Amino acid sequence: MDIQAIRKDFPILNQEVNGHPLVYLDSAATSQKPLPVIEKVNEYYSMHNSNVHRGVHTLGNRATEGYEGAREKVRNFINAKSTKEIIFTRGTTTSINKIAYSYARTNLKEGDEIVLTPMEHHSNIIPWQQAAKAVGAKLQYLPLQPDGTILLEDVEKAVNERTKIVAMVHVSNVLGTINPIKEVTEIAHKNGAIMVVDGAQSTPHMRIDVQDLDCDFFAFSGHKMCGPSGVGVLYGKKKLLENMEPVEFGGEMIDFVDLHESTWKELPWKFEGGTPIIAGAVGLGAAIDYLEEIGLENINQHEKELAAYALEQLRTLAGIDIYGPEKRAGLVTFNLDDVHPHDVATVLDSLGIAVRAGHHCAQPLMKWLDVTATARASFYLYNTKEEIDILVSGLQKSKEFFGDVF
Repeated sequence: MDIQAIRKDFPILNQEVNGHPLVYLDSAATSQKPLPVIEKVNEYYSMHNSNVHRGVHTLGNRATEGYEGAREKVRNFINAKSTKEIIFTRGTTTSINKIAYSYARTNLKEGDEIVLTPMEHHSNIIPWQQAAKAVGAKLQYLPLQPDGTILLEDVEKAVNERTKIVAMVHVSNVLGTINPIKEVTEIAHKNGAIMVVDGAQSTPHMRIDVQDLDCDFFAFSGHKMCGPSGVGVLYGKKKLLENMEPVEFGGEMIDFVDLHESTWKELPWKFEGGTPIIAGAVGLGAAIDYLEEIGLENINQHEKELAAYALEQLRTLAGIDIYGPEKRAGLVTFNLDDVHPHDVATVLDSLGIAVRAGHHCAQPLMKWLDVTATARASFYLYNTKEEIDILVSGLQKSKEFFGDVF
């Protein structure tokens, strides 16, 4: 991978922030966008902008071809069997909520159980809390090992005949833990449960094969994988989606409407009520093309090297606590001495370094870590080891600054 050539594709990186060259280490929150994606979205609005499916004019046909073409790109990208299994949404949060409302509230009853982990993003906790309250189901949480991983034997103990749903993040947005989704799915299916995967932090960084994983639902967002914000994907097995009712009603998703009754379109359109996210889907398709050209395997290897280098360099600092396992995805979450992570992030920002600070929408995990917040540096295909060196230098300056203050 030619990192310098890749960096030239991202115009936002070529700037100074607070008098320093920008070092963007916050891709787990949202990735930056390459020129091919920016240009594709601009081309859509400049040349093809129209609503999809309903029109017979040329612009309408172009827009429909772009939108449905993007669906095929997504299908191929995650190796789904059919485009009928690919539903465009606003993002991972919306995708999981669709499952919780449409599948869980219909199929769960009092006493049923949903198995989760404490490392879940709030988007993969709150929808299940609400579904459980609505039907009288219960949430069960797997224990975490000291390094923030799970054991399959604990999954075997937790998942039983009462379990109807196992919902799990593929990669933790805080710990970088890579969960054994395929093996957990086998355990879930053996007990008659379905498997829901939050793929927001895995899809941008590694090759996803939903047929190999055999998960029942898989959700991810475009904005974390070089695509536009406001577009995401819900993958679901066709047999499950066919038996689910829509949760949004209106135009686009109907087959026939009478004064008192209506019928729905076939998959996937019955879940895409209203004017869809056309430009977002087109941009996501362009992002997939871009990532495929570079190669997910190359991206994944580059990020592994960055994460290993970051761990090695950060451990040279005295008074730093690093969270998560040794084998991890491309991010490092840490705290520095007794300095609040917001203060650390503020000093880093003054040096042009962008990191994330806070609870990362993972308050149960913060409680498990016994902290109120952490700082997080996350890496992507455009980051370099030199930027990690700048981060470490910035953290040393933070230590010195707050050491003088206190």
